[in-house]
Amino acid sequence: MRARGASWAYADEATAVVCWRRPLDCSGVAPASRPLLYAAGGVRSFVIGFTGVALGLYLAALGYDPALVGGVVASGLAGNAVGVALVAGLGERLGRRRTLIGATVLCAAGLGALAAAPAAPSVVGLAAFLGMVNGMGRDRGPAQALEQSVLADATSDEHRTAAFVRYTFVQDVLGACGSLAAAVPTVVQHQFGLALVDAYRASLSSAALLSLVSVLLYARLPAAVGRAAAASPPARLSPESRRRVAGLSGLFALDSLGGGFIAGSILSYWFFRRFGLGGEALGPMFFAAKCLNAGSYFAAEALARRLGLVRTMVYTHLPTSVILLALPFLPTASLAIALFLVREAFVQMDVPARQSYVAAVTAPGERTAALALTSLARNVGWAAGPGLAGVTMTAFGLGAPLVAGAVVKAVYDVALYVSYRGVRPPEEH
Repeated sequence: MRARGASWAYADEATAVVCWRRPLDCSGVAPASRPLLYAAGGVRSFVIGFTGVALGLYLAALGYDPALVGGVVASGLAGNAVGVALVAGLGERLGRRRTLIGATVLCAAGLGALAAAPAAPSVVGLAAFLGMVNGMGRDRGPAQALEQSVLADATSDEHRTAAFVRYTFVQDVLGACGSLAAAVPTVVQHQFGLALVDAYRASLSSAALLSLVSVLLYARLPAAVGRAAAASPPARLSPESRRRVAGLSGLFALDSLGGGFIAGSILSYWFFRRFGLGGEALGPMFFAAKCLNAGSYFAAEALARRLGLVRTMVYTHLPTSVILLALPFLPTASLAIALFLVREAFVQMDVPARQSYVAAVTAPGERTAALALTSLARNVGWAAGPGLAGVTMTAFGLGAPLVAGAVVKAVYDVALYVSYRGVRPPEEH
């Protein structure tokens, strides 16, 4: 039996009736899980927001050139991609709560190891890889894919996009605070008389400890989240879902490749080399950017109700690539910061729409795999982007990665609209 407006079929009529009347309880995941997910995702985003700004400046303080900076950031994102791949295959089987806790502990250990490691690029790169250190400044790791799966199971179709808006809003607000905290190493340097490198090491180690707060929050998730799928293996993607996820994964990989060219660490390095701006200036700038991101999500929800999810993704994202193209050619830091912030007011409006869309076009049993696979595709693109950014910056000039990222992202927007404008989620029928 297929309930009217639903995107999947239930095995028997009794299950269909219960789940349709009480959509928030279909998976056994209570709506009370949502605040815990918001809080845990917010703590992680604070740490990632800090790392996204501080990592590039820390590596510059170590004396790394652009190619080495890009290589270390790429190593961390490659580790992130491996983590997401493991979640896609094993997340449901091991139990989502257990996997969330394990991923969080591993990330904290990796960030701490990176801070304590000697300055040798190979050692720093290995620590970044094993710890899935995120130099993007935005959370796109294995824990986020699992949280999104639990969140979608705890929310009905008509409220799903709103739930993802709140989730992403909390992440970006706390990520903004994390970016602002990138000024802390400079304060520590002056207050305690430390060398700048040692101030960054102390601050990164503290961020690693802070990230463990999420473990306490995951431990409070209900048993349905923690239960491993031992009695019955996780549902395979249906042929229809497999085609959709494969197509979306390819497009998301393209978008994230463009995003990798302008990762947070790459941008902070660009502003530092181009205008001489340090953490005391870049921290507030990225804080303002993430505040603009967060405020835009509620507009995205309204647009999604009016235009649909796919059109909201494309119409808000494509103009930002045009803005990005102009950024390298601006003569002063104030103009560059102003244009960057204009872009940030629109560029992330597609995020909750995209997350909701992937959850909408797959069934509950498929969501962990679908969200993890699309996240994996994005991580592969992000892992490739920073390394290419470092190479293009060295070969073609400081602003080359920004131009390349803008072009790749524009191609993605057009391809997404052409390919998926006719594939609508249940609430749009």
